[in-house]
Amino acid sequence: MKMKLEKYLDYLVEWIRQAVKEAHADGVIVGVSGGIDSAVVAHLAKKAFPNNYLTVWMPINSSHQDWACQEILVEQNQFKCVTVDLLKSFKQMSKVLKKTGVELSDLALSNTKARLRMSTLYALGQSKKYLVLGTDNLDEWHIGYFTKYGDGGVDLVPIIHLLKREVKQAAKIFGVPDVIIDRPPTAGLWENQTDEAEIGFSYDDIDAYLIGKNNNPDLKKRIDAMHLTSEHKRNLAAQPQEFLRDK
Repeated sequence: MKMKLEKYLDYLVEWIRQAVKEAHADGVIVGVSGGIDSAVVAHLAKKAFPNNYLTVWMPINSSHQDWACQEILVEQNQFKCVTVDLLKSFKQMSKVLKKTGVELSDLALSNTKARLRMSTLYALGQSKKYLVLGTDNLDEWHIGYFTKYGDGGVDLVPIIHLLKREVKQAAKIFGVPDVIIDRPPTAGLWENQTDEAEIGFSYDDIDAYLIGKNNNPDLKKRIDAMHLTSEHKRNLAAQPQEFLRDK
């Protein structure tokens, strides 16, 4: 399984190169969050374009752990990285939106963070003729656990066919620090937020469902419903061929 995944990661590097070539672009850009998905994609970016890639850290009330993890990742791998602090921009946008008189939900405001970050990536990416790499994995993409025109609004989604556990395996192959691999997945949209608490079940559960090994009818019903209601979010970005795993 490890050897098959290593070959697939090599394929993804070539796929990214070809996609950039076809777009007549010069390289790629990716936002780093301190999480495992963006860490893996950052490695793919550097391997594909060692001299023409950029990682971007975009804090908005981000936790100390987020900062520490991305700092370790960047320093350990000598990633080209710039910081764009979006806190003032987020506060100003929130203030302006509230003046409309529309009662804004907490989720809508939180998703604004993801959309501000994507706007930042496109501003920098377009200036350098770089394509924007997304960081969504198969689990997130299937159930729609991403922000439309936020982290889902990208040019390429290289790890879209990898289960969460396969992303962890890829992270180990790339030598991502354990502090990143072992931390609870979080979108960092609010304090103490974790993906699994918000979704209501674990990534292991989603993995099992996606490879046909789920025996929980309630889980199947929930995932099927999430997939159906989030259909409008998908088909926004170019995709590599599917990863063929042993079942």
